[in-house]
Amino acid sequence: MIRRRRRQHTPERPTLEQAQPAGEFVGSVLHQLSRMVEPGWNLLEIDAEAHRMIHEAGAVSCYIDYHPAFGASPFGHVICTSVNDGVLHGRPRDQILAEGDLLSLDFAVSLNGWVADACISFIVGDGTEEDQRLIDDTEAVMWAGIREARAGRTVGDIGHAVMTAAHERGYTINDRFGGHGVGRTMHEAPFVPNRGTPGGGVVLEAGQTITVEPFLMPTCDELVLDPADGWTQRSQDGSRGAHAEHTLFITDDEPIILTARRG
Repeated sequence: MIRRRRRQHTPERPTLEQAQPAGEFVGSVLHQLSRMVEPGWNLLEIDAEAHRMIHEAGAVSCYIDYHPAFGASPFGHVICTSVNDGVLHGRPRDQILAEGDLLSLDFAVSLNGWVADACISFIVGDGTEEDQRLIDDTEAVMWAGIREARAGRTVGDIGHAVMTAAHERGYTINDRFGGHGVGRTMHEAPFVPNRGTPGGGVVLEAGQTITVEPFLMPTCDELVLDPADGWTQRSQDGSRGAHAEHTLFITDDEPIILTARRG
């Protein structure tokens, strides 16, 4: 029996030239913030600095009014600041960062009408080898998925590559959240899972813009919602987490990394 792979029409797609400005901006902001932030910074200061950069670029935040089913209220800020066991969707709050905190910054904007979305994790000041290994492993798992992102491959191929690379490094995978299409809005079809079957799911086409977005925790794969803000997803056992994401432009060959981190 031959399994038919599904093709899924996506909303309006940007050309590479249209998609690049938003991607370059997002990558630049994350690069700059990762080098600016140090012990003593307040999470609200990071949000304010990102807000300033957005205003100066003439961009529009994708987060302020964002209110999906898994959020208790509109997000109300322009960047996710997830600290230590706060793995995903960390809502900025009045918290001072300490030496050795593991911080993930997730950032998405629309520029000239097109969206880019990316995330970076890093240690604030000096940290442990274990945390750096977690960050490096998360990046490596992301790149394993990115290598499968080309026309003719499927979202299942990406998910399988992410899952396999994570398992090889001793991690299990939570697949509740993952990558996604981007275009005029932040979350579009297709969903790009962090767990998959080779050849399964939507077939990728040249000209699509998607994200690959793994997150890892060293000793568990379950998330719990922080009731204090109704947004932050924390590891169930209190272990630290790392998160990585890039926006890609799909081609017949290797994908183009729109959110490459440049100064």
